[in-house]
This record gives sequence, structure tokens and C-alpha cells, in this order.
Amino acid sequence: MEILKKSLNLYYSLKRILKFTAHESSSKSGISDERYRRILLTAGSSLIVKIVSVSINLITVPLTLKYLGAERYGLWMSISSIMTLMAFADLGLGNGLLNAVSRSKGLNEKELAVEAVSSTFYILLIISLVLFIFFLATYPYISWNSIFNVVDPIAKKEAGLTMFALIIPLLINMPLGIIQRIQEGNQEGYKFQLYQIYGSIFSFIAILLCIKFQVGLPGLVLSYSAGAILASILNGYMIFNHDYKYLLPRIKYFKFNRSKTLFNTGLVFFVLNIFSLLSSTSDNIIIAHVIGATKIASFEIIKKIFLFSMLTQFLIQPLWPAFNEAMAKGDMVWVSKTLNKALKLSVGFGALISLPLLIFGKQIISFWVGKEYEPSWLLLSGFYLFVFQANYGGVMSTLLNSSKYINKQILFVGLASTVSILLKIILGRLIGVEGIIWGTLIAYAIFYVYPTWRIANGLIKEPSLK
Repeated sequence: MEILKKSLNLYYSLKRILKFTAHESSSKSGISDERYRRILLTAGSSLIVKIVSVSINLITVPLTLKYLGAERYGLWMSISSIMTLMAFADLGLGNGLLNAVSRSKGLNEKELAVEAVSSTFYILLIISLVLFIFFLATYPYISWNSIFNVVDPIAKKEAGLTMFALIIPLLINMPLGIIQRIQEGNQEGYKFQLYQIYGSIFSFIAILLCIKFQVGLPGLVLSYSAGAILASILNGYMIFNHDYKYLLPRIKYFKFNRSKTLFNTGLVFFVLNIFSLLSSTSDNIIIAHVIGATKIASFEIIKKIFLFSMLTQFLIQPLWPAFNEAMAKGDMVWVSKTLNKALKLSVGFGALISLPLLIFGKQIISFWVGKEYEPSWLLLSGFYLFVFQANYGGVMSTLLNSSKYINKQILFVGLASTVSILLKIILGRLIGVEGIIWGTLIAYAIFYVYPTWRIANGLIKEPSLK
């Protein structure tokens, strides 16, 4: 009966919050409902984009694999995996801009957003131009087919051009990234996601046309990237001509002091991302050198299955600008209440949805890929607890990314990442592949979960962060 009552209360709350028009902003309850409305809209649209993306991949992967062949398709995937490292090329400035825009909204200081947007745009423009010149200068002297170890004559010929077709759109998109951050900072990430859907559909059609007319791999890759650029341009047109005309980047609004602040904040995010990347990418390297490369497949299979269960990540990300805006207003009651709700929802839902994987994980893996990849109970339980920890960390990071404690995260994340690598090596030697996930759990429990909980408790007791 109690569960039914809570379910009905949740239903009526969602019904009240979710509507097409914005809630009134003359009362605290109206402001609170509007924040929740934007969080839910962004989370829902992010989920839709993910579904669209997965659906398109289900259709295009077999088509492109059949058209290109194993080696040329593998070349595409190899180059794409290297491109993930380019996400760090903006030095964290995008995240710094998100904080500045959301804080500007909370303080109702448009000048802060104007200077932050223009300063970030021109810094990113300079970075992309420098990288473009460097790439053009080094491109002719690099043996791309040797780097990617391709032997097929067509693949060898296309290796360099494919790299070019991936790098150039990425550099073009770098300064255009301010569009996404403006919308996310104003808690309108759902609008960005809508244009992402348009871009994905355009790329899907372009890929099908490339396959039909047998365009080479570089053309296929360029068509795939064109959707994101087109979506950004259309989105930017709407933003700077309708929604936020005053935020159109202009050189006169570029401020050195503002740039310095953004750069310092961006470096913090950059370092945090590096630590997180080191921790996550070290798993397979440690397994290969400490346990044996043959164990990587079984570890990755169970890891991917549990990552699919972490659906609350779509709800977590929109909390970041909402927390930042609320703290700028000094609305710590809302921050405290929302943090508790988010933690309960994220951790509780994660535990519930991944429970079948814990109970039936052995049978699922055995049926899906074969009995030889069947995981141990120690490995399954480790990943089950990892879902708890990852969902907790996701929620907590959205709070701390928005606060004056962001610099302290470097200490916590740095210690947790470093110690986790050491524990993975030690436990990997002692108990095998199970030691990799348990090394992560132990390190982050000691050096991240407990300290961030203490900080969060202190933070939400402060009357204002202005």
C-alpha cells in the first residue's frame, strides 16, 4: 500500500512538473518546478538521442561493414578511437563556460555570460586554428597506413584521407561547442538534443547515399561527421538570432581577465578528465601485462553489460547547471533536497535494474557469447557494486563541479585514480581478473566516496555561495 501511495505521488508530481510552457518564476515552488521540468526534458531527450543513435548503428554497422570490408571498417574504428582523445583539446574550457553561463543565470548577470561566451569562443577558435596548422604541416610526412597497420591497397590509399576527413570536422566543431554549453548552462540541453537528432538523421541518409553510390571511406566518414556540423550551425542560427541574440560572440566582448578565469577553471576539468581516463583505460593494460591478454574479453563483456544498466546517467548530467544556478541564488534548501532525491533515485534505480545481471549474469553471458566467458560471482558482485559507486559519483560530481570545491576534486580523484591502479596490479596478481574491479571499488570508496560525502554535507549547510 505504501509503495502504491508513493507511486501515485510521483505520478502526480511528474504530471504537475512536465508541461510545454515554463513554470512561473515569482515563487520558490515555481522556480523549483521549472528546474525539475528542464532536468526531466533534457534527460528524456538525451535518452531519445541515445535510442536513435543505437537504432541507426544497428542498421548502418552491418551495411558499412559489408560495403567496406573488415580492414577498411577496422581502419575507420581505429581512427575514431584515437579521436576520443581530442575531446581534451578544448582544455576543459567548455565545462568552464557551462559553469559561467549557469552562474550568470542564477545571479541574473547577463554581462558575465556575454564575456564568458565571447572569450571562450575566441580562445577555442585560436586553439582549433593552431591545431589545424600543425596538422597540415605534419600530415604529408606521416605514414598513416603504417600507423594503422593496414595492408589492403585501398585501405592504405585511404588511411591518410580518412584521418583528414575526421580531423577537419572535429576542429570546425570545436569553437561551435559554445552552442551546446550555452543551452546546457541555461538548462535547455533538450534543445541541443533535438538538433542532435536532426544531425543523426542527416548523417544516416548521407551514409546510405554514400554506400549506394560507392563513395570511398573518406567520403563516408565526412558524411558521418557532416550531420553534427549541420546540426550545430542550425542550432547556432536559432540561438544567436532568436533565443540569445546578446550572446553572439564579438571580439569587443573578449576580456583577458574573464579568459584567465575560464582557463583556470577549464584546467581543473582537464586534469579531472585525465585522471578519470587513466583509471578507466588502465584496466585492459593491467590485465594484459599482469594476468594475460586472453582475460580482457571476459572482463570487457561483463563490463559492457553492466554499463548498459546505468540509465540514470541521462538524468544525472542535467543536474549540473541546475545545481550551479540554484547555488548562485543561494537556494541551498533546493540543492539539499534535490541531491538527496538524485542519490536515492540514481543508486536505487541502478541497484534494481542491474540486479537481474547479478543473479542471472552467468547464464546471460554463457548464452550470449559462450560458456568460456562465464564470469565468477566475485566479478559479478564487483560490477554490481560498481554501478552503485558510479551512480553515486555521477550525482556528486554534478554538485561539486558547480561549487567552490571543484579544485578539491583534483585531490580526491587524483588519489583515487592513482591508488586504484596500484590496487588493480596487486589484487590482479593475487586473485586474478576480479582484482581489477575490486581495486577500483576499494580505492574510490576510500578516497572519493567518503571525502565527497563529507564535503557535500558541509556545502548544503551553507546559507549562500554568492
